[in-house]
Amino acid sequence: MPGSRTPWRAYFCLAGSMALVGSYVGLSKLLVAAFPVLLLAWLRFGIAAVAMAHWVRRTPGDAPLTRNDRWLLFWESFLGNFLFSIFMLYGLLLTSALAAGVTMAALPAAVAVLSRLFLGERIRGRIVLAIACAALGIALIALARGGDEGGGTPAASPWGYALLLAAVVCEAAYVVIGKRLTGNVSPRRISAIINLWGLALVTPFGLWQARHFDFPAVAAPMWALLVFYAIAASMVTVCLWMQGLRHVPSSQAGVFTVMLPLSAALVGVTVLGEHFSAVHGVALAMALAGLLLATWPERAASPPTHSNTRGLP
Repeated sequence: MPGSRTPWRAYFCLAGSMALVGSYVGLSKLLVAAFPVLLLAWLRFGIAAVAMAHWVRRTPGDAPLTRNDRWLLFWESFLGNFLFSIFMLYGLLLTSALAAGVTMAALPAAVAVLSRLFLGERIRGRIVLAIACAALGIALIALARGGDEGGGTPAASPWGYALLLAAVVCEAAYVVIGKRLTGNVSPRRISAIINLWGLALVTPFGLWQARHFDFPAVAAPMWALLVFYAIAASMVTVCLWMQGLRHVPSSQAGVFTVMLPLSAALVGVTVLGEHFSAVHGVALAMALAGLLLATWPERAASPPTHSNTRGLP
C-alpha cells in the first residue's frame, strides 16, 4: 500500500532470491562445461517440473486465471525463464562468471526504466541514487576486469557480453511482468506454471541435443549441481521473488537485483578462482550503499488533507 512501511521480510525475500540467482549463474560456468546449453536448460526445467507438480493446481484461496493472467504467465516464462537461460548460459560459455557479474549489474537501471515505461511507477530520488551506486559499481568492476585480462585470463568475447546484456533485458522484463502477476496469482503457482512453459518451449531443442549426449560420462557431483541449479532457479528464487514483489514497487525491487552480480562475482572468485582486487571491494561497497538507500525506512508522511485517487498498476 502506498505510504505504508514495507515489511523487512519482503526485502529479505528479494535479496535472497537475487543472491541465489547470482550463485547459480556463477556455478553454471561449471555446468555448461559438462552439458550442452539447450540440454542443460531442458534438464533444469524437467527436474523442477517434478518438484513443483503439486503447485500447479489451483488451491481454494486462488482466484481463477484470467486470459490476461495466462498471457502474462507465458511472457514471464518466455522472457524470464526460456530466453534468459539461453542468453545467460551461452554468454557464460564465451565469458566468465565475473564478466557475468559485470554485465548483470545493469539490472537495477533496466528494471527502473521498464517500470517507468510499462507500469507508470514514479522513480523516487533515493532510488535514482541507489541505481547510480550500482552503475558506479559496474564501471569499477569493468575497469578491474580490463586490468586483469592481460594476466593470463583469456579476454571475454564481445558476443558473450552482448548475450549477457540480452539476458539483462529479459530479467528486467521478468521483474516488471512479475509485479503484474502477483496481484492475482499466488507465488507458488506462478513458479510452477512458468516453469512448465519453459519446459514446453525448450523440449524440442533439449531432445535434439540429448540424442548424441553421453549421459554416463557426467560425474556424480555435476548431477548434484544440476539438481541444485534446477531447484534454485525454477522453484526457490521465483517463489521468494514473487513473495517480495507483493509488497515492493518493481522499480525499488530492481535495486535488489544488484545482489545477482555480486553473488555471481563471489562464486567466480571463491569457487572458480577468478581474480579479485581492491577495486572489486570498492564496487561491493557501492552496491551495498545502493541497497541501503533503497531499503532505509522513510519517515511517515503526514496525513493528506484530500483523497489520493492515484491508482496502483
